[in-house]
Amino acid sequence: MSEEQKKQLEQQLWNIANTLRGKMNADEFRDYILGFIFFKYLSEKMELYADSILEQDGLKFREINENSADGKEYIEAIREEALDKLGYFLKPTELFCEIAVKGASTSSASNSNFIIEDLQRILINIQQSTMGTESEDDFDNLFEDMDLNSTKLGKTPDARNEIISKVLFHLDQIDFELNDTELDVLGDAYEYLIGQFASGAGKKAGEFYTPQEVSKVLAKIVTTGKTKLKSVYDPTCGSGSLLLRVAKEVGEVSDFYGQEMNRTTYNLARMNMILHDVHYRQFDIKQEDTLERPQHLDKHFEAIVANPPFSAQWSANPLFTSDDRFSQYGKLAPSSKADFAFVQHMIYHLADNGIMAIVLPHGVLFRGSAEQHIRRYLIEDRNYLDAVIGLPANIFYGTSIPTCILVFKKCRENPEDILFIEASQHFEKQKTQNYLRDQHIDKIIETYRNRTEEEKYSRKAPLTEIAENDYNLNIPRYVDTFEEEEKIDLNAVAEEIVHLDKTMVDIDALLSDFCKQLNIKTPF
Repeated sequence: MSEEQKKQLEQQLWNIANTLRGKMNADEFRDYILGFIFFKYLSEKMELYADSILEQDGLKFREINENSADGKEYIEAIREEALDKLGYFLKPTELFCEIAVKGASTSSASNSNFIIEDLQRILINIQQSTMGTESEDDFDNLFEDMDLNSTKLGKTPDARNEIISKVLFHLDQIDFELNDTELDVLGDAYEYLIGQFASGAGKKAGEFYTPQEVSKVLAKIVTTGKTKLKSVYDPTCGSGSLLLRVAKEVGEVSDFYGQEMNRTTYNLARMNMILHDVHYRQFDIKQEDTLERPQHLDKHFEAIVANPPFSAQWSANPLFTSDDRFSQYGKLAPSSKADFAFVQHMIYHLADNGIMAIVLPHGVLFRGSAEQHIRRYLIEDRNYLDAVIGLPANIFYGTSIPTCILVFKKCRENPEDILFIEASQHFEKQKTQNYLRDQHIDKIIETYRNRTEEEKYSRKAPLTEIAENDYNLNIPRYVDTFEEEEKIDLNAVAEEIVHLDKTMVDIDALLSDFCKQLNIKTPF
């Protein structure tokens, strides 16, 4: 797929999203547009799979008469195969294209409800088709955020039917080319829309979306030296984009694990996995508060990535001092700042051969009390901290603060020092947002992987020096970025002032002469 084709597709999708713009907030119409795209994907996937089964009989899935004896037999056989292979089932009359065509032909008020009713029934049927199967948890309440009877879509059934019909019709015109396994058109489009909604919706959406360039940095770090991964985990997975970015970098991931607290975003993550052709048996996404109610305590992962909410509150319940994730540290992260609680949680899940990268606010590098105690334990007692990378300010949606990436390994190849990379001044500015270009990302990754030292950019700091600094990890302590100011020639400045004074006297005299000629009062 060329860049031009991709841009055209993105423009089409954004135009469809604009059909709903103005009727509701960005984070609300996001749920509808992404849900409809997901329904289209499931339909096309179902049809392609069913057609492949029916090929030997010279039949097409859409040609089957669901009411005939033969048709029912075919449907039942395909249902059984589809539930095992795809994890869900749709009848020929429930396919997206069939509903879109009906919607386009709806013109009278007497038919105003049937698209909404049909669509609602089909979305429920998709979920019900999985009940009692292995994929039940992955499809449970997946469409719950798509309230087709919401007055936000229109005050009357007619108005709601009209807007939904328009969206379905426009989507039906787009060929997602699912039969070409080399292309990930729909997955890329989905990522594009998620990013657009995040930038448009501000902080609320920014909480579940990591800008792609930051995702690339994290993914490249945790896949260093790997050609495939057994498992990748994100304890605050949001829309799942970061997990998928890791898979894109390494090429092959056996299993994906994640946890997300927000119900809507949790649904989005599961959709995102399926849209990117991750088999339902390969991902395990749970919905719960990761720190308070962790869902994968029995597992360890080869790669862990996270962009948790910065300085979030948590209970810091004293009972957690006996929790295996926190007990060895002797201190809990403060209740007002859960940053190190996420670090501790992730380290607990990190496999001995794994790499973990987490985005955090700069405060974690130097704040005192319990956080200083935890930093000291991680460095002095465990020697897990591998690198500290400073990122530019204003690259996340909804916050302008500078951030950093902490990289941890349980078995470090370079246990005598910690690499500091000062990348905060290397970025491109675009309107009100800063972003990392490919050369900025490549520089960070090459510096990390080769552990190269570069003046004013990177340095390997010995553990002894970090101990002398009382485990303060503030990057300027280790990477000197001071630029000596140009020396000022005071004699030249004085001469310039004298020259300016003389020039001003000459100008005043000239203006005074003009005023006399014009017979007006001199203003000075």
